[in-house]
Amino acid sequence: MECTDMADVSAGTFIPVAASAPRIHRGLARWAPLTLLLPVIILLLWWLAAYFELGSPQLLVSPQTVFLAAFTDPAGSSVWLSAVQSLARLASGFAIGASAGLAVGLLTGLASLADRSLSPTLAALRQITLFAWIPLLTGWFGNGEVTRQIYIALTAFFPVALCAHDAFRRIPLAWLEAASVLRLKPLTRLRRLVLPAALPGICTGLQIGLVGAWLGTISSEYAIGISDGLGGLIVLGRQQFRMDIVLLGVTALTLVGYGIGAAASRTRSYLLRHHGLSK
Repeated sequence: MECTDMADVSAGTFIPVAASAPRIHRGLARWAPLTLLLPVIILLLWWLAAYFELGSPQLLVSPQTVFLAAFTDPAGSSVWLSAVQSLARLASGFAIGASAGLAVGLLTGLASLADRSLSPTLAALRQITLFAWIPLLTGWFGNGEVTRQIYIALTAFFPVALCAHDAFRRIPLAWLEAASVLRLKPLTRLRRLVLPAALPGICTGLQIGLVGAWLGTISSEYAIGISDGLGGLIVLGRQQFRMDIVLLGVTALTLVGYGIGAAASRTRSYLLRHHGLSK
């Protein structure tokens, strides 16, 4: 399976990755008002349902109540600190997983012996739903921060390793032969030829891995022990039967997740343009 066709996101799931994604994003940018149409409709329907009390007031909280909770409610105002805590956890876990994924992708992509030795095992492990690792990880490392970091790193590792492996394997053989003829030193070959040639695939893997790590961050906060962060805020709201807090946490993780995805996409486009690899 090639990274340009499919890649892991989290918990053993896949999402398609189209090669023309940047072009699609540029097209959507021209129709920004239309992209807001569905969120506005959902918000309006939500407000109307709450206004006409189409459900229990304890369960169907109005949008304005959820919004005000972030500023006026002591429990709701913790959403800002929770978002920072989740982002800090994401940054450290993603850094570990992405670094390991790049190293493994480089090794298996350029060394045939490593590819034959490691790739079958990694392909088998990749089929395991990541949630299935939680009982094992908690048994080994407990319910603390170490387990969450390992879990987040796993959600980032597989898509980054897969895309990096595919990117390095796609480097034209003629380029590598030319580097050998020119007798480039290994570090020079890696810096001037191998990494630039593999950059599009690496960027795709990092982008997918970052989104997956964000989902893994929330999952780890929600499912592994008592935690802070947005996942912990949602758990707290559920335990206290505060649907306004639950909806506030869900809204916050949606907005933060969208911002992370948009920032990753723009960073990818910038890097590719900077290296003359996209229009």
